[in-house]
Amino acid sequence: MTVALKEQLMAEMKEAMRAKDKERLSTIRLIQAAIKQREVDERIELDDAQVLAVLDKMVKQRRDSITQFRDAGRDDLAVKEEVELEVIQGYLPTPLSEAELDGLINEAIASTGAASMQDMGKVMGELRAKVQGRADMGEVSKRIKALLNQA
Repeated sequence: MTVALKEQLMAEMKEAMRAKDKERLSTIRLIQAAIKQREVDERIELDDAQVLAVLDKMVKQRRDSITQFRDAGRDDLAVKEEVELEVIQGYLPTPLSEAELDGLINEAIASTGAASMQDMGKVMGELRAKVQGRADMGEVSKRIKALLNQA
């Protein structure tokens, strides 16, 4: 249960070594290092949901880096980040469509009885586990704000 994603990473790291796929191997090692760092810092063993949270954070970092590198004219570094981003996203579940995401947001607003921006935390708490790794939490937050401001 708690090691399924970590076991998959280990198996794919070995596969990348055998295939001499340097980019994939280095990215998997980055993922494992990030997971290990969090485990050591918090003195826990991460379950799949927590590993997904680490992967989500890594995806966000890569997207930010790509934007910054492109703005600075460093396409070489942006391409490297894009390769890493693609590998990391391979371990995330299938992203939610806009309609699925809107449905989950509306469901969470209804179930929490959210009526204003003060209820934003309740709605985010309700949604976090359902959309972790399947949607950009920043985008989720924007959509919730838009819906709560209409109310």
